[in-house]
Amino acid sequence: MTYRHFKHEGWLYALAFFTAVALRFIQLGAMPLTDVEAAPALQALHIAQGLKPALSPHPFYILFTSIFFFLYGGGTDFLARLIPALIGSLLVFAPLLFTERIKPRSSLFLAFFIALDPGLVSLSRQAASPILAVTFLLFAWGFYNQKRLNLAGIFAAFALLSGPSIWLGLLGLAITWAILQGINSLRSAEPSAATPSSFILHPSSFIPFVFAFIVAGTLFFIVPNGISAALASIPAFFVGWVSASDVSAARLAFSLAVYQPLGVILAFITMFRGWRNNSPRIISLSVWFLVALLLVVFIPSRQIGDLVWALIPLWAMASLELVRNVDIFPEERNEVLGVIFLTTFLWAFTWLDLSGLVWTPAGTSQYSLRFWLLIGVIFLFVLSLLLVAAGWSIRVAHIGGVLGLTIVLGLFGLGGTLGSAGFRGLANPELWWSQPVPLQADLLQATVRDISEWGVGDDFSAPVVIVGLDSPALEWTLRQHQVTVVEALDISSSPDFVITPFENDPVLVAAYRGQDFSWRQTPSWDVTLPGDWMRWVTLREMPQSGETIILWARDDLFIDVPSQPAP
Repeated sequence: MTYRHFKHEGWLYALAFFTAVALRFIQLGAMPLTDVEAAPALQALHIAQGLKPALSPHPFYILFTSIFFFLYGGGTDFLARLIPALIGSLLVFAPLLFTERIKPRSSLFLAFFIALDPGLVSLSRQAASPILAVTFLLFAWGFYNQKRLNLAGIFAAFALLSGPSIWLGLLGLAITWAILQGINSLRSAEPSAATPSSFILHPSSFIPFVFAFIVAGTLFFIVPNGISAALASIPAFFVGWVSASDVSAARLAFSLAVYQPLGVILAFITMFRGWRNNSPRIISLSVWFLVALLLVVFIPSRQIGDLVWALIPLWAMASLELVRNVDIFPEERNEVLGVIFLTTFLWAFTWLDLSGLVWTPAGTSQYSLRFWLLIGVIFLFVLSLLLVAAGWSIRVAHIGGVLGLTIVLGLFGLGGTLGSAGFRGLANPELWWSQPVPLQADLLQATVRDISEWGVGDDFSAPVVIVGLDSPALEWTLRQHQVTVVEALDISSSPDFVITPFENDPVLVAAYRGQDFSWRQTPSWDVTLPGDWMRWVTLREMPQSGETIILWARDDLFIDVPSQPAP
């Protein structure tokens, strides 16, 4: 069944797309690359330089990023994140491929939810993130539903080249399909004709799939080991089932409550209504959401970014519920607007009171007053909706309450989006960031460049030796220099620059000058008290632990020392 489109739909999708582009591209290179991002970015840079590095299991990102590096003549933080930002922006058009399953207005709401979601925005601003796998898989699935099998095969190939995350998504869809088949058989319903294997193995999509997989996976036959890197994503995914993570299941649930509260509330309302009314569409989405969520909870190497597979069905259900509350009859507009205003005012007051608790010492009379005031406002909100339902209608109370809550939680979620995009700066950590974050990468790079210009006469001529540090982000920061990574420094050598962990090396102290830099910074998510979490929710302040490194520069590089030949 294909639903009829509405007026100005194209312009509204364009608005959603430009919103997504703005949130994903503004200050895209402002945050330094983390170790997780820098490793594949360095591989892309080496390919652009004509080298043949071993590739990590993210071949699509590495190979196509190397094209931009080659055209630019080098790598930048912005170019390193360009591919994910572009692909993540295009994700807003995915709902258009499912018009036979979702009504046009629901699809449009879903497009805006995708454009504004904090998790999707954050992943789109990270190098080699799961956003590639999500976008390509949804496009492949959508084109398959549209019977455009050539495009379905091509995007399926891109999805398999996107990294280990694709296997988590496919596993979730396969389990969802199996559960739905069981539900259909119990209800004596006709099972779906499509199976996971028919997604790729259809004759009309298999040849484009193979062609795209080989051509894109080898960068037009320039980098043959791209195919092996794609196949390496399979063992890399299974390694995740035996390696432990420091991300707890409680932090995952807390992340959903903080970043997607509107989606969670609307989705659970939809699930309740869908299971009660036996809606196949809502049942399918709810099973997919729960399966994707449970997979992330139970996989030992879980990361916050793995929640991306649960966000799509979550916002799809939220859009189905929200679209039911925008059809307001003319005779009830004033009443609905009144409920919206009341709901917005009460929840805004609740947020201000909650924020005030952060600054109030626990156990004081003022703290107790604020706490009971918070409880009272929530009780007043529930009582107000009950009175509206009794005095006017349940419909007015429901629509006004949902739309008022949408405004308040939407603004709260937008704040999370701006923070996840890095607009607040490195001092305000976010759960969706790739950790740990280099704190003084720009300062370190500028210092090495300045001293190199003073002592050698060129900004990037002086080589750098990194001793006892495993940090791809450090190598990326100094990528314009000749960088060598060693376990121990040869005492017979005297390189221009040496970078070591924070400790005084007697060999270096004699002939070098040292300056310490704050390097990798990690929020103390697991050793915090409830008050710390409350402070983070309201102010985005969290205790952080840091790592300090020392940059050693040889004495004769400085302008106050007479030039001497290196020993």
